[in-house]
Amino acid sequence: MNKVILCGRLTKDPEVRYSQGGEPMAIARYTLAVDRRRGRNNGDGEQTADFISCVAFGRAGEFAEKYLKKGTKMLITGRIQTGSYTNKDGVKVYTTEVVVEEQEFAESKNASSNGGSYSDNYSSSSAPANDPAPTAAGDGFMNIPDGIEEELPFN
Repeated sequence: MNKVILCGRLTKDPEVRYSQGGEPMAIARYTLAVDRRRGRNNGDGEQTADFISCVAFGRAGEFAEKYLKKGTKMLITGRIQTGSYTNKDGVKVYTTEVVVEEQEFAESKNASSNGGSYSDNYSSSSAPANDPAPTAAGDGFMNIPDGIEEELPFN
């Protein structure tokens, strides 16, 4: 079985290209910075991360192009794919990347704009000037302001 689950932040905006042909397909490439668990022998408190190359095809690539930005915390599932090519100097280069099968946000948009910390304080200063601030529904979820349903990435 070849199954990968990763949670990390994008190191930069995705690079998106479209394939040639009758029906162009989006191909998005991005890198996730995934924190490593600290080992028992790592007493110096230094945080380490792995930088994992990811590629998303088709609708997943279009989603990445539209919604993903540098710093976005994502949870992805996929599979590891290896390959190789010969570069312009004639040297064989080996590659390893995760082919994204599913991707979802790992934190709210408000939390990512507050430096990664979650906040229940939804103020109009964090919303664009022309959009009303969401209001608490009393059950821990936020009501969606009128008129933005078309902008949501899920339906």
